Amino acid sequence: MLVKTIFSGFGGQGVMSMGLTLAQAAMLDGKHVTYLPSYGAEVRGGTANCTVSISDEEIASPVASSPWFIVALNQPSVVRFQNRIQSGGQFFINSTLVNIEVSRGDVEIVNVPANAIADKLGNLKSANMVMLGAFVMKSNLVSLASVVEALKSTMKNQKLVALNEEALNAGYSLFSHIL
Repeated sequence: MLVKTIFSGFGGQGVMSMGLTLAQAAMLDGKHVTYLPSYGAEVRGGTANCTVSISDEEIASPVASSPWFIVALNQPSVVRFQNRIQSGGQFFINSTLVNIEVSRGDVEIVNVPANAIADKLGNLKSANMVMLGAFVMKSNLVSLASVVEALKSTMKNQKLVALNEEALNAGYSLFSHIL
């Protein structure tokens, strides 16, 4: 089954890191993957975004015209992508920074106070990993162990790996009690 996800936010929020980490985790889990970063407008205050496609079969196109998942780290991303998500999909929103209502009633809204949790952990820059942890738990696309392994392979600084792993676990545990 082919599942496409768009990660979005301001440049500097770690959007590309989230997508790349997920893509590498999916490869570790033996899946077919495409990763399509979109650079440009974030320099002028717009949204930075990337698309990750994960499948059990080869992927024909990395473009996501109507993805199943959207992860929005800021308000402009919610506005920009709320009409692209597939009906029945999940829309992950950084509820610390977003204070608008999504006008769609046909998608599941998953509010994650990513910045607030990262702040409590003492590292505001890890809000992206808090969100990724929550996304991994709710989406069930890849294993948390694969995400941690992907982090270890991309980050050489072990202190940063430990901080990001703590943030991942915090986001993951946000919804793990629901099971």
